[in-house]
Amino acid sequence: MADRQAGWEDAGAGGGEPAARLFVGVWPPPEVVAVLSALERPSLDALRWTSPERWHVTVAFLGGVPDARVGEVQAALAAVVASATAPPEARLGPSTRRVGRSLLWVPVEGLEGLAGEVRRALGALLADAGLDEPFQGHLTLARARRRHVVPTSLAGVPIDASWLVREVRLVRSELGRSGARYTTLLTATVAP
Repeated sequence: MADRQAGWEDAGAGGGEPAARLFVGVWPPPEVVAVLSALERPSLDALRWTSPERWHVTVAFLGGVPDARVGEVQAALAAVVASATAPPEARLGPSTRRVGRSLLWVPVEGLEGLAGEVRRALGALLADAGLDEPFQGHLTLARARRRHVVPTSLAGVPIDASWLVREVRLVRSELGRSGARYTTLLTATVAP
């Protein structure tokens, strides 16, 4: 998945056609952000901590979607979310986890059904987007800087929080020197 995200420029760009780097995600509400914010975030040169406004769970990474197809993606996502019968419950924990040498995550469960529905609908529309890869629900807390490693002491910190997911967003991600800039293109509301 990380390789797909790093090489997004070519994914789905359709022969040099302008493309938007898109993903579908859910954001935790303020009370869950408060729980995450209470985790110790030591100042280490080896780490780049993600900021609370960027804390989200990626339900589906779409890669480069031709600009001309973004409207189709919005319509398909809106239809999938509208067909949900109840909001799923996202559950963080039970503890932080180091993934490989360079990522610090909080696992997130409960979004597998939503992710499956979104991936099926958008996979039919964007056959080359790689949406058949397994879903691993997580929220990224930190990334190791170049040639560094996430300290093992940051893994295994207990965390327990949950929320009902009432909104699903289609987001454009533009990479820059200071990190990714997110622009929400669509917010779809899950039925109560």
